[in-house]
Amino acid sequence: MRKLFIFIFRIRAFLVFLLLEGFSLYLLYRSNAYHNAAFYQSSNYYVGRVLEIQSEVANYFNLTEVNEHLAQENASLRMQLTQLQERQQNDSLGGVKDSLFVATDSLGPAVFTYRPARVTSNSVRGLNNHLALNMGSDAGIQPGMGVLTANGVVGRVKAVSKHYATVTSLLHSQTLISVKLKRNKSLGSIRWDTENPETASLHYIPLSEKVFKGDSVVTSGAGGIYPPGILVGRVVSVRKELDKSFYTIVVRLGVDFEKLSYVYVVENKRKPELDSLMIRSGITEENE
Repeated sequence: MRKLFIFIFRIRAFLVFLLLEGFSLYLLYRSNAYHNAAFYQSSNYYVGRVLEIQSEVANYFNLTEVNEHLAQENASLRMQLTQLQERQQNDSLGGVKDSLFVATDSLGPAVFTYRPARVTSNSVRGLNNHLALNMGSDAGIQPGMGVLTANGVVGRVKAVSKHYATVTSLLHSQTLISVKLKRNKSLGSIRWDTENPETASLHYIPLSEKVFKGDSVVTSGAGGIYPPGILVGRVVSVRKELDKSFYTIVVRLGVDFEKLSYVYVVENKRKPELDSLMIRSGITEENE
């Protein structure tokens, strides 16, 4: 405390100068209309800038909450979109013929439901890559469920704990996903054997089919893990091999695995029924 008083005593002249300067400015702006208006205009500008910066900082720290809310909303919208697609497929098969009934009827119970989750860790450079999610069995996540983003297929849930889940990425040497070409419905399988996190190979498309660069590759729905019609990627190269009866096709994946932050875990409510039937029939599921 004694040192503080000594310091103030040393700069007493400067402090008196600041006090007198402030008082003189007060008298100037108080007695002069022009200076008074200019002062308030400048002060309003700086106060506005401070409040704007404060708002930007608050919005930045609220981004996590906003993103989670948007992810939940998108999951709900994606579930409704899947229901509409299922309804359209049923209509095309003659399941519903009255267009007025289709327009007014409710969508009914959802076959596929979506749960948003945040990616807590992710690998893309290994031979067998995995992800970790911040949701587990408490949120209804179970092994075997599919994982998607708005841009395409990510992988499949491998294991769960109470609050977390691990996912076998599409970028895994053992991942095999049943797909089809959207244009001609030709069935094949996607396997990641390119060692490039941006591409994968499309197998088992016969030479009798016509495949073009830019063709969309979507999920076939086989196995009941992913809804049919989910984008996987687009064809970037097609090549014929002399000693093969299938094309050699490279697909650019729709998902940017290096920038994953939020995903959707998709549950097929009818998957247990399908699995039970497959077991009774002695059929082993080969494709994810």
